Amino acid sequence: MHNELEFWESRRDRGIVVNDIFGVIHANRRIAPERRFTQDGSHSHRIHPSMHISVLAFDGLFDTGLAVTLDPLRTANNLAAGLGISGPRFDVDVVGVRRRVRTANGMTVPVKPITHGRKPDWVIVPALGATTAATLVPALARADVRDGLLQIRQWHAQGVKIAAACIGTFVLAEAGLLDGQEATTTWSVSPLFRQRYPQVHLDESRMLVPSSVGITAGAALGHMDLALWLIRQASPELSSLVSRYLLADLRSSQAAYIVPNHLAQADPLVARFERWSREHLQSGFSLGDAADALATSPRTLQRRCEAVLGKSPLAYFQDLRVERARALLQAGDRDVEAIATEVGYADGATLRTLLRRRLGRGVRELRDALR
Repeated sequence: MHNELEFWESRRDRGIVVNDIFGVIHANRRIAPERRFTQDGSHSHRIHPSMHISVLAFDGLFDTGLAVTLDPLRTANNLAAGLGISGPRFDVDVVGVRRRVRTANGMTVPVKPITHGRKPDWVIVPALGATTAATLVPALARADVRDGLLQIRQWHAQGVKIAAACIGTFVLAEAGLLDGQEATTTWSVSPLFRQRYPQVHLDESRMLVPSSVGITAGAALGHMDLALWLIRQASPELSSLVSRYLLADLRSSQAAYIVPNHLAQADPLVARFERWSREHLQSGFSLGDAADALATSPRTLQRRCEAVLGKSPLAYFQDLRVERARALLQAGDRDVEAIATEVGYADGATLRTLLRRRLGRGVRELRDALR
């Protein structure tokens, strides 16, 4: 607390007046926003170049995705101007391939037409408001989305970096930009992503995956992680400050949020394997026993799990053990050793290690999360 008071005192001594961090942060008349300080306290009039970002908005886009893309960037500009933080300004515009865009909740989005006179440094594709295969596949076939794919390919050919989060990653994959690249997506539709884009090296456990194309981000609020990552490329100090104001941290993984049962429903055989696994968590895993019980071959079961889940049957079995252990930990104060035995581990130490490795949190953190 003392250090934070010193921080604000130093800002006040430099003539900074802070009224409203989201819209009215400004310097007083003695200091123009674009000015910076030298070590001797004199003003430097050097203006840093801006980072031009175009946000490509499609009709029916995910409202939250658009908001949590724009708000961190605007907050970064306000904080940088008000506190004299060095770095480029984020020059953001929302563009569309149609004159009229509405969000999934029916709100009108004012979009600018795409002009070819000024090339953006980055293009961000927020999520479409389609979250199931039944709604997403038709959305990707819409005329406005197909026109958007052509524009994205053109930007890419011009050297523009492309970013996408959540369902927006499907748009990049549909454009062919992610072939041969590592990528992430929203975990809930990762089986569809694998089926539709087998040339993409998908890892849905990761929150952010940079590549030569740009960067992809995970589900829903992964838009926030994406925006903070972009800010960090310009100024780590500013990114850290925006994180604190918005109570949002850059996360490296979305594995802790994945619901294994949801993923299994994408394939009948994998769904049956999921049910068999839950019945055998304590007794342990055998690929041969599982295949026999499901009237299939070990090779077929292995192949289907890899195709749908992107992992082996054993790895998925371990995911179910971790999920069950977490549920038991958060349901009460049962002894860790007893929980370990119930999910098939020899001792609590093994379970603790696996929880930390898979979820990035320990026993106490998992229990405290719901209190």
